[in-house]
Amino acid sequence: MEIETPVCVTGASGFIAAHIVRELLERGYRVRGTVRSLADPDKYRYLTSLPGAAERLELVEAELTTEGSFDEAVKGCRVVIHTASPYVIDVEDPQRDLVDPAVSGTLNVLRSAKDAGAQRVVLTSSMAAISDEPRDDHVFTEADWNERSSLTRNPYYFSKAEAERAAWRFVEEQSPGFDLVVINPYMVLGPSLGPSLNTTNQLFRDILQGVYPGIMSLSWGFVDVRDVARAHVLAMETDEASGRYLCAGEEMDMKTLVGVLKEAGYDRGFQLPRMDLACSVGDFAARLMSYTQPKGTGSYLRTHLGKRMRYDNAKIRRELGMEFRPAKDAVLDAVEDLFRHGHLERPAGATRPAEA
Repeated sequence: MEIETPVCVTGASGFIAAHIVRELLERGYRVRGTVRSLADPDKYRYLTSLPGAAERLELVEAELTTEGSFDEAVKGCRVVIHTASPYVIDVEDPQRDLVDPAVSGTLNVLRSAKDAGAQRVVLTSSMAAISDEPRDDHVFTEADWNERSSLTRNPYYFSKAEAERAAWRFVEEQSPGFDLVVINPYMVLGPSLGPSLNTTNQLFRDILQGVYPGIMSLSWGFVDVRDVARAHVLAMETDEASGRYLCAGEEMDMKTLVGVLKEAGYDRGFQLPRMDLACSVGDFAARLMSYTQPKGTGSYLRTHLGKRMRYDNAKIRRELGMEFRPAKDAVLDAVEDLFRHGHLERPAGATRPAEA
């Protein structure tokens, strides 16, 4: 697909979106990114200082839940990449704080894209829309849908599933004239272009700072944010791209993750968990502890302890030609990024991995 007009990227300041903006600029595209407010230009200096941004990046204001807010942003754009959506696990009101903005925001963008005559919308969904609980007897693919989440069970997962369902219903019922292609990333990690702390990267900070009492039987499918950005652009550029694309690299359990951090020298000056709780007794204790945690965190622990998510990323490799960075490299890049942005202080006794 040849793109002569600007590519609209919603929520351009976000963790994934900022990397999409950079990827597009590197490939020579003009980009129109939406942000909540332009009152403080310095807030988005990490975007406006990207190579090519001075000539080919335009930032405009748009509010996710305000109908018609994206009309000007998508005007004249043949492709819209919609990434804007709340990403928090624990909220006061899941319907108000997660589901409503995710669904209404998606529909607002799709309506604007339809009215603007866009030809393709690439939507950032999530593995959360595929499943909210690992199953030992099942390998998850794009054909799977999360049918179990609710406002009380993994509400963030519920919001992602509801938003993606709403998008597919819109296309089916409205025949908008554009193709919808969906990217479903798993746990996204890696270096952040902006100063805010990504939820996945916060996991590593918590592990290093001793927040976890021990090594629990948890595992994640990690995918580097730079790979996720590239997947979005490939979905935009590949004429034959269609449907959903599960976007995940290697799976890694907590024991392996702690081992990677220790091997890199991060055991010196930090508080990596040492007690091995990845057993039936540990799972029982962690489940009991989960009821003392905020609702979102507790629900996540109860549905994931002692299980490993198995998934098949063959479709995105085959149809988009995706290859994924090693999870170990992405983890170490994410940790170094915590130091770079000041989210974590490097103790005097700790060394960089290259020096370890």
